[in-house]
Amino acid sequence: MERWDRVGRRAAYGAALALLPYLLIKVSWVVGSLMGLLPVGNGFGKTEWVVLNTVTVGMAAIGIALALALVRPWGMRIPGALVAFCAWVGSGFLVSILPFGVLGALLDTGGDAGADGAGGPADPADPAMPVWEGVLVQFGFVGMGLGLALAVPAYLRRRWPGAFTGRVGGGPRRALPWAAVVGAAVGLLWLYWAAGGTAGIAHPVERNTDWYVLGAVSGFWALAASAAAGVIARARPARLPRVLPLVFGWVGSGSLFAWSGWKLPITLYMAWAEPVGARPPENLAVAVVLHACAVVAGAAMLRTLVRPRARPDRQDAP
Repeated sequence: MERWDRVGRRAAYGAALALLPYLLIKVSWVVGSLMGLLPVGNGFGKTEWVVLNTVTVGMAAIGIALALALVRPWGMRIPGALVAFCAWVGSGFLVSILPFGVLGALLDTGGDAGADGAGGPADPADPAMPVWEGVLVQFGFVGMGLGLALAVPAYLRRRWPGAFTGRVGGGPRRALPWAAVVGAAVGLLWLYWAAGGTAGIAHPVERNTDWYVLGAVSGFWALAASAAAGVIARARPARLPRVLPLVFGWVGSGSLFAWSGWKLPITLYMAWAEPVGARPPENLAVAVVLHACAVVAGAAMLRTLVRPRARPDRQDAP
């Protein structure tokens, strides 16, 4: 077994173990809320809190199953498109927030939202959450993200050995995809907000350090995905190793699709129900349009990234 394959397999097991405490914490929140033993989060009713955390329980279970599929023999028997899609979404969720977790910890100035409460898939955190729970939640995110960063490429290399070989100039040349333009516009707006811009901001006082950092990280990955899709589509620069734009495009498009796919229904719910205590900085109408564009652009950019290597004779191509 090659060294890279061994590293990927160990990383997959580590990712599954890292996310297990998060899954157990979320299950305890659901059960405790239903039995009246634990309080619900600020700004949520009991039903809303249980539904939201039940969704995150399912997402954590899928994440653990994905990590095991990347290393166990039965993972090679699952349809390739399904594994690739789950790995793409998982990478977008977790790998792209690793800089946020580090920068948020270094720059935090007392904001009330960490990686678990900045609109991500872990839902708003309750101020009464014990410190040890917060540490385990952060450990689960970082561990799963790092594990996927190593395990996913190793799995893809085993299943599709030639997918990342060659150089950019070896593929067909096409026009700049519209998804790259849309993704770049979304990323620039996020960076504009992260730099302190106020256009499209309805409640400036609600902005905190974590919100700024998450916006900057999201904007970076949106621009990275757009640039990668443009490089692949235009087949320039010709001598650039193909693996570089594919990696950045994979993570960046997954970040656009996964994060905005999570935030879009939550934003729609807040616009409809106006729950007490839930008031994001962004204008809700602007946020809905932004997240919808990000979801569509992320999905379209993934298609651009994999199309040059698609083969009709390979039924398990991603």
